[in-house]
Amino acid sequence: MAFVLRRLLRLAYSVVALGTVVFLMIRLIPGDPVRNALGTHATAAVVEAQRESLGLNDPLWKQYLDFWKGLFTGDLGDSFALHLPVTTIIEQRLPATLELAFLSLAVVLLLSVPIGIAVAAFTRGGRRPTVDLAYTSVSGLLAVIPEFLMGVALVYLFAVRSHVLPVAGRLGPSSYVLPVLALSIGVAAGVSRIVRVEALTVFEQDYIRTARAKRMPRWRLYFRHALPNLVTSSLTVAGMVLGSLVTGTVLIETIFSWPGLGLTIVDAVRSKDFPLAQGIVLVYGLIVLVSNLLVDIALVCLDPRSALKET
Repeated sequence: MAFVLRRLLRLAYSVVALGTVVFLMIRLIPGDPVRNALGTHATAAVVEAQRESLGLNDPLWKQYLDFWKGLFTGDLGDSFALHLPVTTIIEQRLPATLELAFLSLAVVLLLSVPIGIAVAAFTRGGRRPTVDLAYTSVSGLLAVIPEFLMGVALVYLFAVRSHVLPVAGRLGPSSYVLPVLALSIGVAAGVSRIVRVEALTVFEQDYIRTARAKRMPRWRLYFRHALPNLVTSSLTVAGMVLGSLVTGTVLIETIFSWPGLGLTIVDAVRSKDFPLAQGIVLVYGLIVLVSNLLVDIALVCLDPRSALKET
């Protein structure tokens, strides 16, 4: 409980810092954000009325207090372009982004953990150097390919050339395939390398040698005895990966015209819809912070010794 309370206190500090940065973001943009949003043809009276409605004429300290009051009451302002409350737009678009992120995380774990363990089993002790070299080369190449480039390549291969999968939209199960693969392939390759290194370390432990000496079946050796000891490191990586997958949806949603927050924030920046962009950035930051908190708590539940190490 003490560990959880410390983590919650750290989360509170992080949320205050995040909110302050988001608050200052719109105020530090060069020029008048209202004028930028309304365009050069808007009259001075219209611009002034919009500034007054947004509270931008108030002192900075009052704007800051009103900003936090709006956060606690669920009022993030209204969108310039869509003429809807920002919270309403986020509620409509957030499920699509979370679906994409969590499906990609599931694919990453389902691919990276078995592949990392299998390659470690095949190459332990310096065996099969050819397999080791091929795996290292391919996984290293996939891990460094940018997500947007992977998305473009998948669209060209499976939508433009072969017409097997749809190129855009969120119209059915087949429309999830390309964006999920574009998000997860490179991440899965990188995570599998981490799992392999951890698995090689586990395979050198005495209890694994003892189990191997007892002629235990390989599937039971690797998945019954080795895998549980890889859960801690895999879960840590998964927490970091989830945050990167959520933020990585910005480019992927743009490529595949996915109706989520990523596409919405790009449109908001293009149209200079700063209240909407500000709200989405805040949501992205909160998702990353909360996911890290949940991973920390899950790690302590699995291994209470990790909490003692911080005391």
